[in-house]
Amino acid sequence: MPLQNRVTPFGEIVAVPQRGMFIGNRGIIHDPKTRTLLNKRWATRTWLVCTCDYKDIRRTVMGAGSWTELFFLDEATALSAGHRPCFLCRRERAGAFRAAWATAQSILPPSASQIDVALHRERLQNGHKRLHVLAAPISTLPDGAMIAADGAAYAVVGGEPFLWTHDGYRVALHPSFVDGLLTPPSTLAALKAGYRPVFHPSLKTIRTNGPAA
Repeated sequence: MPLQNRVTPFGEIVAVPQRGMFIGNRGIIHDPKTRTLLNKRWATRTWLVCTCDYKDIRRTVMGAGSWTELFFLDEATALSAGHRPCFLCRRERAGAFRAAWATAQSILPPSASQIDVALHRERLQNGHKRLHVLAAPISTLPDGAMIAADGAAYAVVGGEPFLWTHDGYRVALHPSFVDGLLTPPSTLAALKAGYRPVFHPSLKTIRTNGPAA
């Protein structure tokens, strides 16, 4: 049975076989004896997205005395859920994210804790994932933005929506009604300012070759 440690664009933590391209954490939110989640879904405002390989360190997933390992299909998924790049294992990408954040808001580059405070305010509402009003057409959204429609998540790339699944992305029609914006507004602004997240390879495949026959 897969562990309950895969994160969706809605920020939900589910149990599926697919692991994804990135790892991250929200502090310790599991019981190491049973390797199951506690009732809480975060223990800190610092929600990270990290590389799965760092200095050949091997971890026991959901082990004792350490943070709860969470997995993401790709970086766009993690950003949608409200995470941000880690300044330890992804220093260059975290620096680029912070620079884009500062450019978007015309401020000096913020500290990691300042980013965390802002994201925590934007990603949650009454303890659950916050949906933000989408004030612009889908076609104007930056690459990597994610929207919710009819209970599903879509990543926008090149002005087109692509359906998110645990296995990767699929070609989709423009939804007739959008429930809201999943990506936190400050992250969306950083995307508009030039930050480009890492996407699952399936996206490149379907954009290059089109949907499978």
